[in-house]
Amino acid sequence: MSSMFGKPRAGGERLPQSPLTECNVAILGCQGAGKSALTVKFLTKRFISEYDPNLEDTYASEELVDQQPVLLKVMDTADQDGPGNCERYLRWASAFLVVYSIEDRKSFEGCQRYLEVLAQHARGCQHRCPVILVGNKLDMEQYRQIPTAEGMSLASRFGCLFYEVSACQDFAGVQHVFHEAVREVRRQAERSLPLRPLFITEERPCLPVATPVTLPTHHGMASCTFNTLSTVNCKEIPSVAQAKLVTVKSSRAQSKRKAPTLTLLKGFKIF
Repeated sequence: MSSMFGKPRAGGERLPQSPLTECNVAILGCQGAGKSALTVKFLTKRFISEYDPNLEDTYASEELVDQQPVLLKVMDTADQDGPGNCERYLRWASAFLVVYSIEDRKSFEGCQRYLEVLAQHARGCQHRCPVILVGNKLDMEQYRQIPTAEGMSLASRFGCLFYEVSACQDFAGVQHVFHEAVREVRRQAERSLPLRPLFITEERPCLPVATPVTLPTHHGMASCTFNTLSTVNCKEIPSVAQAKLVTVKSSRAQSKRKAPTLTLLKGFKIF
């Protein structure tokens, strides 16, 4: 089951010939890391303190990231004690947020198992989806068990981005993490584009061509003709060279959007 958190454009429905680009983000982590709290904070700007840990759902929201619209789909997974039945999100997601609680050593160790699964999957399919490691519950600093440096070291080990946020207090930080996932997907897509061949024409002189010149007659002498040489330019067959593909991003003014409609999730208590 999926839910739509609407941010519709003013002035009618979207034109059918201009569909939104989609980006699928899966939220991974052990139970209690705050995956659902992050998801709902991003979608509604609200914080939830109680939820059903067995609930797994996919939500969608129209977002404007760097002045480019995107339909962001978020899968809030419900793994209990670590990676299990991973195929359902490994084949679906284009980016992953791996979440742990900075006050829970067990959730941090569980993140390492998720990162290992994602790394193994990337080696098997020869395609690496962007991964972001997220330390949640920054508001519980006094109970911190995972130093920031340790989180950064783990992220560096697996070559992924790293952020620490608070789903309870910091909407801007949470939104930035989700939008950064979209940016990473776009960067990955640009790097995967093949280089287009560049055809170059070069002008060179070709073989001389004789041009007749007639000399004037003098004192009744017969006229005679001489051939002089002139150079004519011609184009050779184009040669192929490699050039980087330049992508021009068009800017789009952000239109007025209606406030998102809050949909209560099963088992969620909204504050």
